[in-house]
Amino acid sequence: MKTRETEGMLLGLIGVVIFSLTLPMTRIVVQEVHPLLNGLGRALVAAIPAALLLAWRREKLPTWPQVKSLAVVALGVIIAFPVFSAWAMKTVPASHGAVVNGLQPLCVAIYAAWLSHERPSKAFWASAVAGSAIVVAFALQSGGGGLQAGDLLMLVAVGIGALGYAEGARLARQMGGWQVICWALVLSAPFLLLPVGWLAWAHHAAHPEPLALRTWLAFGYVTLFSQFIGFFAWYAGLAMGGIARVGQVQLLQIFFTMALSALFFGEHVSTSTWLYAAAVIVTVVLGRKAAVRAAPAVVSTPAPAPQARRTSAGGSSDAARVAAGAVDNAPIALRTGRPK
Repeated sequence: MKTRETEGMLLGLIGVVIFSLTLPMTRIVVQEVHPLLNGLGRALVAAIPAALLLAWRREKLPTWPQVKSLAVVALGVIIAFPVFSAWAMKTVPASHGAVVNGLQPLCVAIYAAWLSHERPSKAFWASAVAGSAIVVAFALQSGGGGLQAGDLLMLVAVGIGALGYAEGARLARQMGGWQVICWALVLSAPFLLLPVGWLAWAHHAAHPEPLALRTWLAFGYVTLFSQFIGFFAWYAGLAMGGIARVGQVQLLQIFFTMALSALFFGEHVSTSTWLYAAAVIVTVVLGRKAAVRAAPAVVSTPAPAPQARRTSAGGSSDAARVAAGAVDNAPIALRTGRPK
């Protein structure tokens, strides 16, 4: 179990590294492109490789309950976070938005406790709340004592986006990590086609000059990596290592985003920003050591069957042993009729 948790943490870290350039790249795109066109357009374009991959692998269609879960995923990671974070990048630097984004792991943990019935310990919640309080203090300090418009937009992006993360991770345990984001993109595409087409036409009418190569490259990154490939590792990591625990790894995204913003885009990162980020990382380390338990599986006990099957060796079958409570309640399929 520890090995699986470690693998989940590593996959989550890979996803975080990929996501760390999302805000800086988005900031480049929205200098020339409307935030709505960027947020929805990247999902529509990413639906093309998603559909090709699903067709190549001949994946079976999701069930109706899975479709409803995929709608929640789409609301969070295809609509809310891309659109509201893009609007935020019009008014705040990427490094600032990254720290506000540090509230996302706490939101993911809350949704994990609600949707997946994970049971984080009091020490975990204390660490998560402390990290979130530091993030809010940073936003207030850098905003001159009050929240900026970009902060509020980022808070909306984080709150709804975390729901998409948690629900997607829960669904990944049934479908697989990459299948979740692929199906969410494909099922969303018909609803995005008309608004993206209209936004693209309106943009061309107002700005007929071609976009800069820098903008196209940034849009390509948020489309292929932020909206598509990054979720392969992220959802798989959350499903393997636990949603609440692996979700805390996202606080490391603060460091990656600020460092890359300063290195590649020349953004100034103040000393106080680094200090706030370092304080948040301390809470991640403490939370990593705290216990997070999955809820105990509930096994229903049906009425005894009128006839209990026996194997040729005289032992009870798997079904009879389940009724007797002698089989571990792990979520595995019963292998009835297997000879002893």
